Amino acid sequence: MQKIILVGKPNVGKSSLFNRLAKKRIAITSDVSGTTRDTNKAEITIDDKKCILVDSGGLDESSELFRNVKEKTLKEAQNSDAIIYMVDGKNFPDDEDKAMFYALLRLGIPTALVINKVDSKKDEQRAWEFDSFGAKDLFAISVTHNAGVDELSKWIYRHLKDEIKPDLDEDFDDFLETLDEEGEQNFEEKNIRVGIIGRVNVGKSSLLNALVKDARAVVSDVAGTTIDPVNETFVYEDRVIEFVDTAGIRKRGKIEGIERYALNRTESVLENTDIALLVLDSSEPLTELDERIAGLASKFNLGVIIVLNKWDKSEVEFDEMKKIIKDKFKFLTYAPIISVSALGGKRVHKIYSLIFEVYKNFTQKIQTSRLNELIEEATKIHPIPREKGKSVKIYYAVQFGFAPPKIALIMNRPRALHFSYKRYLTNKLREKFDLNGVPVVLIPKNRSSDSEEKDEQ
Repeated sequence: MQKIILVGKPNVGKSSLFNRLAKKRIAITSDVSGTTRDTNKAEITIDDKKCILVDSGGLDESSELFRNVKEKTLKEAQNSDAIIYMVDGKNFPDDEDKAMFYALLRLGIPTALVINKVDSKKDEQRAWEFDSFGAKDLFAISVTHNAGVDELSKWIYRHLKDEIKPDLDEDFDDFLETLDEEGEQNFEEKNIRVGIIGRVNVGKSSLLNALVKDARAVVSDVAGTTIDPVNETFVYEDRVIEFVDTAGIRKRGKIEGIERYALNRTESVLENTDIALLVLDSSEPLTELDERIAGLASKFNLGVIIVLNKWDKSEVEFDEMKKIIKDKFKFLTYAPIISVSALGGKRVHKIYSLIFEVYKNFTQKIQTSRLNELIEEATKIHPIPREKGKSVKIYYAVQFGFAPPKIALIMNRPRALHFSYKRYLTNKLREKFDLNGVPVVLIPKNRSSDSEEKDEQ
């Protein structure tokens, strides 16, 4: 798919234009210069054509962090099909903008000069000063007031090739089949969505770069470098994995300004994720914050893989570390644990097979007859405690949902099923079926009212 990139200095409105063209708020916007630090991508549609829109980090030389951002932005621009160079219409043209615009023109890629924040007649007069750039394609816009954006969209459209549509033969019809015989979604063709979570500076961005084999995310010793979620797709053994590196999470008292938006965005990402890679820093003791972040994966019922990063700096044996994690994260005892060194790439490749295993378990359909055999056997071994002298029965169990497996227990007194007994049944399910890395949702449900009345008599 063709790629359009937004380039410019910090705080010229690239993220606001990105959100406007994407028709939803994806990138975080604020008055803080340098809010966007990693490239952010979204698939957008302009009329009948699709493309990937890229919101890049601002071109800035003020620190090592932002020099890395600039280098990454220019690399991304070289691999784009069209470039939108944005400037701030509230300011007069400067030599730095002009030099950067000319440098981009030398790439031979269609490049438009876009003057943003043209909100008044005075701004329009100032915008004429940018004619000195000699730009063939120049647009004066106001993202805030949605003025001039349609003309820019038409320019993008003209530089997008017509989509090549495949021949709809029998094989392609089979490929498009997304429902299995029972009407549930076929997960074998879906992209696997993986969110990378953890506190600040544990190496999430380094892990993403190692997984996709590219310097996709900006890496820095500055804690909190990643603000926007950084998304990247990677094909491994013919399966598409969508990785999202989320912003590092701080203690609540230390969350300020744009990082508060970043925290909300992280939760938003996890709502649409299948598997969480919970990244822990092996060189430091586990903290209460690590436990709270792990709780996010549990909150959204995600498949979970615990990644011990910086293992080369760890002073604890692997078995001892596993025991510490199991004690700390009792609600994630089902999660597999792997040790890696993201910066050196050591053992990172083993994460792919774990992702495939967990995703298979996350989306599996348990045969109803086998499920009920296990429930019947479990209740015989350890009968359900009575409620006020009355028996509590499970009539049958049925899986009613996927990702993760959701099982309804059809009962006479669903409210009487204690959480400890649900935990017992969950453990039995894990012993019988391959549920490594995934939560199991058990929901007690009533039978019909007629049946319930008969059982109470």
